[in-house]
Amino acid sequence: MSHPQNKISVQKAIVPILFFFALLIYGLFVHPQFVDTRELPVVAKMLPIEVLILLAICFNSVYLFNMGFDWETIQKHLVKKVGESIPVVLILFAIGVLIGSWIVSGTIPMLIYYGINLVNANWIYVFSFLICIIFSLLTGTSWGSAGTIGIVMMGITEVYDANLAITAGAVVGGSFFGDKMSPLSDTTNIASLATGVDVIDHIKSMLYTTGPSAIAAAMIYLFLSPQFSGGIQSDGNLAAVEQTLSELDLLFNFNWFLLLPLAVVIWGSIKRKPIFLTLLGSAWLAMLLAFIFQDFSANAIFNSFNKGFNVNMMPADLELKSNVIQILNRGGLYNLIDGIVISLLIFAFIGTLDVINAIEVSIHSIMGKLKKRSHTIAAALSSTWLTNLMASNQYATSFIIGAAFNKKFDEMKIERKVLSRSIEDAGTMMENLAPWTPSGVFMAGALGVSVFEYAPYQFLSLINIVVAYIFAFTGIACFYKKS
Repeated sequence: MSHPQNKISVQKAIVPILFFFALLIYGLFVHPQFVDTRELPVVAKMLPIEVLILLAICFNSVYLFNMGFDWETIQKHLVKKVGESIPVVLILFAIGVLIGSWIVSGTIPMLIYYGINLVNANWIYVFSFLICIIFSLLTGTSWGSAGTIGIVMMGITEVYDANLAITAGAVVGGSFFGDKMSPLSDTTNIASLATGVDVIDHIKSMLYTTGPSAIAAAMIYLFLSPQFSGGIQSDGNLAAVEQTLSELDLLFNFNWFLLLPLAVVIWGSIKRKPIFLTLLGSAWLAMLLAFIFQDFSANAIFNSFNKGFNVNMMPADLELKSNVIQILNRGGLYNLIDGIVISLLIFAFIGTLDVINAIEVSIHSIMGKLKKRSHTIAAALSSTWLTNLMASNQYATSFIIGAAFNKKFDEMKIERKVLSRSIEDAGTMMENLAPWTPSGVFMAGALGVSVFEYAPYQFLSLINIVVAYIFAFTGIACFYKKS
C-alpha cells in the first residue's frame, strides 16, 4: 500500500530532487575535469545525459519502494507523465520531417542562397538575432522560428565559416523573445491565465525586463560580429562562398513557389492552428513542390522524410567541392531521435517525483518564510526556474507557480503581473539553457549545436534573468500597491 501524499515531509520530498541535481553536477561539470583526453571538447567529456536521468529514475524507484510505495503506484505515475510527453515527441518528429522536406523541395537551399547574397556576413550574429525576433513575434513560436529561419541562418553561417555557437545563441535568443513577447505565444497566454492577468498587461510588464535585455544582447552580438575581428570575407573565403552558391544553383531549381511551405508555417501560427499539424502540412506541401520542381526520384523524396536529405540522392554524378554536404545532409523522422529519448526519460523521471508531489511540497514549504516583497518576487523567480528544470514543462510550471504564489503576491500587495512576468523571465527564457528540457533538446537537435556550446552566447536569457533579480531586490517596475 502507498502512503497518502499529504503526509510526505519536505525533507523526504527534497531527497530525489537533490540527488538528481547532484548527478547532473557530477556528470556534466565535475566528471569532465578528470578526463585526460585534452583534444576532446568539453561536451564530449560529459557523461551522457540519458544515462544520468536513467540513474535518477532508478534511484527514485528504490527510494519510493523504501518509503512503502508499490511498483503499481510508481508505474501509474510514470506512465501518466510519459503520456504527457507525446505532444512534445510528435513535434520533434514533425520538425525532423519538416527539415528534410524543406531541403529536398529546395526551400531551405533557396533561402540560404539568397540569404548569402542579401546578408552582410560581417554582421551575421546580430542579423540572426533580429530576424528571429521578427519571425517569432509574427508567429509566437520559438520552435517554429528556430526550426525554419534559424536553420537558414545556421546554413549561411556555415558557408562563411563564422562561429556556429554564437549564431545558435543569437537564433535561440531571438526565437524566445517572440515566444515570450508575442500575444500569439502559448506560453505567454498560459502564464497570464495561471496568474489571472490580462495578456496585454502581462506583455507590458515583461517589456520592463525583456526590452533592455534584448537591446543589450543586440549590442553584444554587434560587438562580436566579424566586422570587429578583421572580417571573414577574405579572398579564400569568398571563393568558397562562390563555390557554394554555384553548387546550390546546380543542385536545385529555385522559384518563388518554394516559399509556400514557409507561408504555411506563418499562417498556421497566426491562426493558432495545432503546431504539429501545421508543421506536417508544410512538410507535405514541400514534398509536392519537390516532385514538381526538383530532379529527384520519388524514392529520394520519401527517404528525405524518413532518413533525411542526402546529396547522394542527386541523379547526376556530381563532385561537390564546397561545404554543401555539411549544410544539407540533415533532417528526417529520426533527426531528433536523441532529443526524443531524453524527453521520454525526463518525463518518466518527473513521474517518479509526482508519486510524492515532491516539487509542490518543496515549493509550498517556502511560503511561510517570505516576509518581504523583494524576497517574495525573488522566491517566485527561483522557484520557477527550479521547477522548470525539474518538470521540463513550462505549462505545468506556470500553473504550479501561479497556484503557489498568487495569494502570497496579493497579501504582499504586489500586482500579479509581476508574478506572471517572473514566470516567463525564469521559466520560458531559461528552459532553453538546460540540455534535458524539451526546449534545450529541440534547439540542440535542430541547430546542430549543443546547449553547452550555445548557452554562453545566448545573451538575451542570461541578461534577462539578472535584470529580473535586480528589479526584484530594488523594487524597480514591481508595481507595489499602496493599499
